[in-house]
Amino acid sequence: MLPKTAITPLDDIEFLARSEHRVTALAALARRPQSRADLIEMTGTSRSTIGRTLREFEQRQWIEKDGHQFEATQLGGFVAAGMRELIDRLETEQRLRDVWQWLPSETSGFTIEMASDAVVTVAGADDPYSPMRRFESLLRDTTTVRFLRPEVALMDLCFDLLYQRVEDGVDMTLIDRPECHTYFLSTYPNRSSKMVKRDNFTILEHDDFPPYGIGLLDDCVAISCYEQGNGTVHAVIDTDAPAVREWAESTYESYRREARPHALESVAE
Repeated sequence: MLPKTAITPLDDIEFLARSEHRVTALAALARRPQSRADLIEMTGTSRSTIGRTLREFEQRQWIEKDGHQFEATQLGGFVAAGMRELIDRLETEQRLRDVWQWLPSETSGFTIEMASDAVVTVAGADDPYSPMRRFESLLRDTTTVRFLRPEVALMDLCFDLLYQRVEDGVDMTLIDRPECHTYFLSTYPNRSSKMVKRDNFTILEHDDFPPYGIGLLDDCVAISCYEQGNGTVHAVIDTDAPAVREWAESTYESYRREARPHALESVAE
């Protein structure tokens, strides 16, 4: 056993993090008993390396030996769970690091934890349209679309598919600024005219929007991250997390109640 004052919590974290196989081994031992051979195969390390690791674990009272097998103690299981949570948090942080400033704020009811399993598609210098393609892939597989602040920059590149999906009978409601609706009505007059005449297509307008967009589809919620001022799409984040769905439904409905029908301008046939 190591003396109580010999190491600090940060020392233990460093010990585990310094070699990836240590975290893998401790997690495996927390799940069920393992032999040395099991751990060697699992971690891809040598017999001597696993031997040193097991001795370090035993000195910390994280594992116990039973015959030819080792198993995590309650302490070891506690540490393994904590490391898994820390790794999960850092994986989430790394995925969101480049887009967090465009995410909904905590005051809106949205938290970083809610996006822990989200798919994050970021526009890059070498591929600025990747968020739009991701949204298109989601649009192809849904039967309903409710979108708060879809924005021209996101929907313009998707317009062909958007039109086709409405023609296919997808129930679609778009809430956006009046000038955004006017853009599509004037840029695509023939198809826009057909769309607005359909019972399954509704456009509403609002004057005060959050700095992001919220799309509610059958199986997921898509959050579009925009540059303030010009509406450039920086990222699309999609998730099927129930907490995000609940937040998105509530936010969307609060704007839906205040939205008004768009004053349709004459469009050419």
